Amino acid sequence: MSKESYYLGVDVGTGSARSAIIDSTGQVVSLDVEPILTVNPEHDIYEQSTENIWKSICKTVRTVMTQSKLDAKSIKGVGFDATCSLVVLNKENQPLSIDPVSNFTRDELNVILWADHRAIDQAARINATKHDVLRYVGNTISPEMEIPKTLWLKENLPQEKWNAIGQLMDLPDFLSFRATGSTARSTCSLTCKCSFLPKWVGQGWEPSYFKEIGLGCLIDEEFEILGGVGDGEVLYAGEPIGQGLTEEAAAQLGLLPGTPVGSSCIDAYAGAIATLGATSSDNERNDMLSSLKDSLVKQGPSRLAIICGTSSCHITMSSEPIFVPGVWGPYRSVMVPDMWCAEGGQSSTGQLIDFIVNTHPALQETKQLASEKNQNIYTFLTEHLDVLKDRRGISQVQDLTRDLHIYPDFHGNRSPLADPSLRGTVVGVSLDKSVDDLALRYLATLQAIACQTRHIIESLNHQGYTIDTLCISGGLCKSQLFVQTVADVSQCRVIMPESIEGAVVIGAAFLGAKASGLSTDLWEVMVRLGRAGSTVLPRTDKETVEFHNKKYRVFHAMLEDQKKYRRIMNNEE
Repeated sequence: MSKESYYLGVDVGTGSARSAIIDSTGQVVSLDVEPILTVNPEHDIYEQSTENIWKSICKTVRTVMTQSKLDAKSIKGVGFDATCSLVVLNKENQPLSIDPVSNFTRDELNVILWADHRAIDQAARINATKHDVLRYVGNTISPEMEIPKTLWLKENLPQEKWNAIGQLMDLPDFLSFRATGSTARSTCSLTCKCSFLPKWVGQGWEPSYFKEIGLGCLIDEEFEILGGVGDGEVLYAGEPIGQGLTEEAAAQLGLLPGTPVGSSCIDAYAGAIATLGATSSDNERNDMLSSLKDSLVKQGPSRLAIICGTSSCHITMSSEPIFVPGVWGPYRSVMVPDMWCAEGGQSSTGQLIDFIVNTHPALQETKQLASEKNQNIYTFLTEHLDVLKDRRGISQVQDLTRDLHIYPDFHGNRSPLADPSLRGTVVGVSLDKSVDDLALRYLATLQAIACQTRHIIESLNHQGYTIDTLCISGGLCKSQLFVQTVADVSQCRVIMPESIEGAVVIGAAFLGAKASGLSTDLWEVMVRLGRAGSTVLPRTDKETVEFHNKKYRVFHAMLEDQKKYRRIMNNEE
């Protein structure tokens, strides 16, 4: 296609909405970010507003259109992705409150954010049923998923509020609905987060499951509020939705009515869509395009997309289902039709780094020093680690944390243990309040996150995957120290995206490209438009390998110690 065809992607992350325009080669033309509001009234309760999110989206879309100087007719397709957060609408499709602090009176707060853990008890009771549906979430459902949250609403909303619910939607599906007026759901959202068994796996909504977990009322209503019932009501990623943009949505976004909109996906999967097919050379791209099916089957099980933001998601795929305890999936057709995806994850990564840094006594001093050098605090800390290395006469930065260890599950474990009750641990703390100590804790946190990534990779490979390549994206990729640490700890090569800031929203734009008719095959779109950046190789010298192997042993020892302490306190040993 000519360069006169452009595609718009919209990504809603935990803290911001992002829009980007790409051309028909996958090159970013313009990109903009707008913050969104999150309310955290109590520990483990995180809430957002669809009205606030949509306003931020409209602002970013209008900005990228202005920046690009493109006419609306140049935008041939639109795609959306978002976090897997639960949206509640009333029967008039208006926001309905999910906020217990206001006694459910603040209707503008109608989104339970993915990170909200109010449904831990409900998830535990669902898991206790050991229903066969749970096989497809690694045998353990997470409180971050939509069905535990739905059960929480059923048990905590006043009856009249529960009866007023018109739709429960994963946030990506809400954005498609808001843009097109269609209530069709995405295979990605329903299967990954809503206990839906897609075609060739099950019958969709499994009545025996919902009856056993305490949501039998949904059976009586034929699952109307969950959607996805009837022909054409569940779509693959990038399939055109309805008649495209409505008049109202087009006017708000500054686009043309009828512009094709692709069926949405969860933000992590958008990151995977942008990176898993990316190649580092035209020759490699052409080879893959010449044998699309073979390249898909070969590349799928050996590549792992890691999308690093507030949390991190790890996505890989295979042509046959592979069941991995503690890892979500296998999910059929949630990204590329007929391929099975496994999804691991870490509940807190970017958030954990911020917490470690922002709670340290030397924070203000470090900020001041960074400001004097015109640097952000993380760039300053990375450089300061080199200063410390030289000052202490150590050959490699990694050795600075030989006596400082962190176990990273401060917000529970998503994979591969699927235990939201686990907590973080720090060993080796002194009374040091200096910038030096802050730098060391920052490094130890990066190493802990990398060790957990290795734990997830080993769990996947033990069951049949062959992962040796990490396709990494997200904000953490801006840290060369982080990327090299992940490569060294995992001993995998790391392929960076050309656009670090834009990988996820670029994946959303790929959905718009598919909807526009660029190709009927999403894998072809991924290969044709995917753009890789640099490749980072693991260091294989004996000193580096042995150091990280020892750190990884400590990582597991800290986990076992935490479990042991619980047994002692519970009189179990």
